[in-house]
Amino acid sequence: MINSINLAAELVSQADALIVAAGAGMGVDSGLPDFRGNQGFWQAYPALGRARMDFGSIASPQAFRDDPALAWGFYGHRLALYRATVPHAGFALLRAWGERMEHGASVFTSNVDGQFQLAGFDPQRVFECHGSIHHLQCMRPHRSHACGAIWSAQDFVPDVDADACRLRNAPPACPHCGGLARPNILMFGDGDWLERRAEEQQARLQAWLARTRRPVVIELGAGTAIPSVRHFSHSVVQRHGGRLVRINPREPQVAGSLDAGIAMGALDGLRAIAAALARL
Repeated sequence: MINSINLAAELVSQADALIVAAGAGMGVDSGLPDFRGNQGFWQAYPALGRARMDFGSIASPQAFRDDPALAWGFYGHRLALYRATVPHAGFALLRAWGERMEHGASVFTSNVDGQFQLAGFDPQRVFECHGSIHHLQCMRPHRSHACGAIWSAQDFVPDVDADACRLRNAPPACPHCGGLARPNILMFGDGDWLERRAEEQQARLQAWLARTRRPVVIELGAGTAIPSVRHFSHSVVQRHGGRLVRINPREPQVAGSLDAGIAMGALDGLRAIAAALARL
């Protein structure tokens, strides 16, 4: 473990650009729930547990069509939670390391919580591959209507009955056509997600990556169950000559000896690297 931490510190010190690749485990140290298995999910949302609704059932466009107050009870609660959450100290460490590098830092994340922007990362350097709860989209099918709107959720303040997991106030509506709004998030069984905002973020990240020469990816809390983040990390190594630091308490393995795998949570792993950097 010590060797991996020292190698990670060397990779950070030698890089000209930092890519933060973050999965759900990144938010755990900030107190955010990790929906690993039905029991953890139902503990966080007892009303859904009583109804035996799993994460895949409520996190779907069908839930908004069947029962908007319930779907917005779930997403409204999450929106309020993410707005109130203070990003843990690891975010500041990553920002400081990136600021010392020639090309700075960019973020690739499957998280929809907006924590990187809240922690002061440049919003123009964040790619949210599954969308963001802080943006809304119209539910009227954009293929048959000239709507397809995406807008900020900042004016929506959800009033949620947490015990029932139901929205008490009116759900947000499209400012253009008045249709029911939903989060601009890629859900389960989702053929209606509007990808335009994420595609623009992706284009900016790829243009930035093309300018780098020695990028280091610090991957945090990204498992193999939904491997979007891991696939991105490997693409940076393979296509851009990058190196990988993987921080994951359960699945820290890396493919080669030039990369570092650290079996720790996000905050502990970042603090260990910071201590090693101070010794260099």
